[in-house]
Amino acid sequence: MTWSVLHTIGIIAYAASGAFVAMEAKYSFIGIFVLGLTTSYGGSVIRNIVLDVPISEIWDRQSLFVVMITLSTIVFIERKWVHHWKRWGYFFDSIGLASFAINGALLAKSLNYDLGIIVIASMFTGVCGGMVRDLLAGRPPLALKEEIHAILTFLCAFCIWAGWSSPIELSTIVVLVVFIRMLSVHYKWRLKLPCNQPEKHL
Repeated sequence: MTWSVLHTIGIIAYAASGAFVAMEAKYSFIGIFVLGLTTSYGGSVIRNIVLDVPISEIWDRQSLFVVMITLSTIVFIERKWVHHWKRWGYFFDSIGLASFAINGALLAKSLNYDLGIIVIASMFTGVCGGMVRDLLAGRPPLALKEEIHAILTFLCAFCIWAGWSSPIELSTIVVLVVFIRMLSVHYKWRLKLPCNQPEKHL
């Protein structure tokens, strides 16, 4: 499977994730489109602001067409199908996380930024769209509750900084991210930091 195919799947996954969150929140079709577009482009908007790149550059016709087709299809899906998305949501969301994080890192690398900025661009592109989506849906952002989101964007950024750029290498990063994320979901991995420990009652 080529990188372009995986990235397209990632775009569809993020658009669908925003749409299904809107359906869970019982929003109208306007909400479905707003949350779907926010999830797909929110991170890229924030990234471009940070990198001082024109926001208009994120509106390429191919990705916008894919997003609009995805959201238009979901509008006609009954709400009872939301639970099917929950079953596969983490898997497809992980593809979206990887492809968007890689996309952000590639942009920063193309602008000759150092590793620190590449990491920031990767993280913002990968997680900020989902964070804005969750806030609009009135729920705590998932990316702020699970460290694995940020850690995996760091992995994407480091690989891009190290020179990974061929379709096979980019596809390998996506597979690694999805594999690690699904393991973390299954085993409920958390960093054993003091802030993550349950409160001890005296």
